[in-house]
Amino acid sequence: MTTNFNQRVYEVVRQIPKGKVATYGQVARAIGAPRSARQVGWALHSNPAFGEIPCHRVIFKDGSLTDGFAFGGRDVQKALLENDGVEVSQDYKVDLNKFGWLE
Repeated sequence: MTTNFNQRVYEVVRQIPKGKVATYGQVARAIGAPRSARQVGWALHSNPAFGEIPCHRVIFKDGSLTDGFAFGGRDVQKALLENDGVEVSQDYKVDLNKFGWLE
C-alpha cells in the first residue's frame, strides 16, 4: 500500500478518543477502502509516531486484541487500553457495544 494509504489510516486513528476503540475494518471503511482491514493492520504495524498515533486503540472485529501488537504484545496493548479507561477481559477482549467508537 502507498504512503498516502498509511497517512489516511493515521489520520483516522488519531481521531479515536481516549476510552474508545475501533476495528481494523472500521478504520478501512472510514478511509474509503472497506476491503483493506489487513492493510490497515500493516500500516499500524509501521506506525511512525507511537504515542501520537494511538494504534493500540484498533482491535479485531470480535473485540479481541492482537497477539502480535507491534509495540510489545497484547499485554502491553491491554495495559494501554486500560490506562485509557477501556475495560479488557481476562481473555483479551473489549466490549465493542460499550467502548466502540465507529459503527
